[in-house]
Amino acid sequence: MTDDFDVDERVWKLFDGYVHGTVTRREFLDRAAKFTASGVSAATLLTALSPDYALAQQVDPDDPSISVGYRKYASPKGAGVMRGYFARPAKTGHKLPCVVVIHENRGLNPYIEDVARRLAVAGFIAFAPDALTPLGGYPGNDDDGRELQRQRDREEMTEDFLAAVEFLREHPDSTGRVGAVGFCFGGAVVLELAVRLPDLGAGVAFYGRHPDADRAAAIRAPLMLNHAGLDERVNASWPAFEKGLKAAGVDYVNHDYDGVQHGFHNDTTPRYDKKAAELAWERTVEFFDRYLKQDG
Repeated sequence: MTDDFDVDERVWKLFDGYVHGTVTRREFLDRAAKFTASGVSAATLLTALSPDYALAQQVDPDDPSISVGYRKYASPKGAGVMRGYFARPAKTGHKLPCVVVIHENRGLNPYIEDVARRLAVAGFIAFAPDALTPLGGYPGNDDDGRELQRQRDREEMTEDFLAAVEFLREHPDSTGRVGAVGFCFGGAVVLELAVRLPDLGAGVAFYGRHPDADRAAAIRAPLMLNHAGLDERVNASWPAFEKGLKAAGVDYVNHDYDGVQHGFHNDTTPRYDKKAAELAWERTVEFFDRYLKQDG
């Protein structure tokens, strides 16, 4: 990790470009070398900035209070057959509200599986589809995962997540109330689902690209948006989209977290900010409690 040296803000911006495909690995190494601390190579820095999935376990998969496993589901307008990570409370005598958990731009990695388990502990059925299913699934590392996800058609992937909502809505243990939470790419997908699904129960987007403002008029779901204060790329389109939300009378709340980077919720990377991440997650669970666990 980066505890032993400071990371220049310009390096963070280069790294954001690298993980989102606008900067190649070679370009990152060449350009970041200008800003690294003495004695620290750009390659060492890149390794330090990359996820450490040994840290991605706030909830043990063997926690007796939950039940986890992988499930397949039909996506007739998408990839056909999809696979995802399913987590739920182990023992309940009643139906449960559900949440689709949507990963970043690199497939279903251990961090996202842990997010699903956190929701199960909070009393939800959580399901995290893997957009890389038709390409063999998450390959075990994020660099390869990003390359694979770029090979998929975005509209087809959106259909896969729409089908996941339907899969949960029809699950025999579901109340029929289904929300969605997503991060980065997944945050953008949450907002897209809100545009397309008037009956989406609730949506929580973490630092996801915003739809065009004029599409906000189609949104009926309550939304929570979590933005990182230093995330210039995503935040640039927020004022216009917020204007569209207000004009359409959408029930939404926005939280800005000052001084944190894009990806601040991901506890496997140095961009993680514990204080902001814990507050954002507390707000997320409270939001789903309010809109998905209500009677009626």
